[in-house]
Amino acid sequence: MLKKAKGRIGRNAVLLALMEEEEEAEIIAHLDTLEWRYCKGKVGSMELQKIVASIETAAKRNDIVNGELYREMHALYHAVLEAVHGVTRGQVELGDLMRTVGLRFAVVRGKPYENSNEGEWLAVALYGTIGAPVRGLEHETIGLGINHI
Repeated sequence: MLKKAKGRIGRNAVLLALMEEEEEAEIIAHLDTLEWRYCKGKVGSMELQKIVASIETAAKRNDIVNGELYREMHALYHAVLEAVHGVTRGQVELGDLMRTVGLRFAVVRGKPYENSNEGEWLAVALYGTIGAPVRGLEHETIGLGINHI
């Protein structure tokens, strides 16, 4: 069974991605109380590889995942792809379709279940804009990916 709403890993990742720096003190304190690891960042590109690489690099640098453990990188990769799937509305392509994204991302790792034997999970949340590569013609988008480690 999941912990109460405040222990939902996806919800916390989305909130962290949505918040500006001056707004995030409460969510960071909450994640610290849960003893969950997290990081935030920004990425903009017309290339999917750059988005994946930026998120993976941030997660490794902030000790969210161990880059030398396949299972951790594999879990992160699938969570990122699931989140990108939401951002791109199922067509996981950008530049080839003449569209670009400007995204804020959050990666959260923790144990969202009351039974700790359920192990650790990763959530990747993306929030920002997507559209034609012409400033001002974008619209908001959001995506969430969750995977077990």
